[in-house]
Amino acid sequence: MIIETILLSLAILALAFTILYRAYSELKHDYMQLLSSKQSMSVKYGKMSEQFIPLLQIYPYDQQNFRFLGSPVDGVQFNDDSVVFVEFKTGSSKLNKNQKRIKHLVLDGRVKFEEIHVKNPD
Repeated sequence: MIIETILLSLAILALAFTILYRAYSELKHDYMQLLSSKQSMSVKYGKMSEQFIPLLQIYPYDQQNFRFLGSPVDGVQFNDDSVVFVEFKTGSSKLNKNQKRIKHLVLDGRVKFEEIHVKNPD
């Protein structure tokens, strides 16, 4: 009788564990999908926002002189006394590896202006 009670208790525990593990797996799957969806929406929001930031009053330069690139930086601002590479960030986003590299190239003065002449084929 004691052995049967122990076996029944173990069977109930195994069944409960199986049910809880399946519920955990489903919740984890749903959580991962939600997290992925949130990240995707954040990226879309950031990409959409960067199109409009030069049009807002908070933009510190003359918006008429901003040219949107999109990648690897958002754009270039042409001022009377400077040229500024501009990268807009929203929320907690940070510069990616390539953007950091570009920033360091600019800060190190490794920026050139090159004029390339192409002859018309006659």
